[in-house]
Amino acid sequence: MADTLLPFPASGSKPELEEGHVLTPRFGPDGLVTCIATDVETGELLMVAHMNADALARTLETGEAWYWSRSRGELWHKGATSGQIQTVVEMRVDCDQDALWLKVRVAGDGGCCHTGRRSCFYRTVVVRDGQAVLTLS
Repeated sequence: MADTLLPFPASGSKPELEEGHVLTPRFGPDGLVTCIATDVETGELLMVAHMNADALARTLETGEAWYWSRSRGELWHKGATSGQIQTVVEMRVDCDQDALWLKVRVAGDGGCCHTGRRSCFYRTVVVRDGQAVLTLS
């Protein structure tokens, strides 16, 4: 891995953070930044995950999505075992650089969720008789 991406530079002033041309991600106290992945062709929301500085650097270097697995406490190359490699077509950062949006092309069967579904967002929340109920979409 190229040492030039780690560590990322510290964010400067508010105008530099919001209008500047340097990626200065604001990782939370846990060292993570939230990352949303959508299908580049359809815009479908596929998943929400987290990246630490190493995962972000590897994503930038390889052009494939890397995340930090909070449950396993380790780097996770999306699709390394499933074949569902996410090739990053475009990466966006929000106004205060504490969230990332990846527009990806998914290899393999095109799925994304560990349950075997295309998207991790396969249930809809509806309210029935004052209770929140989940229904399959």
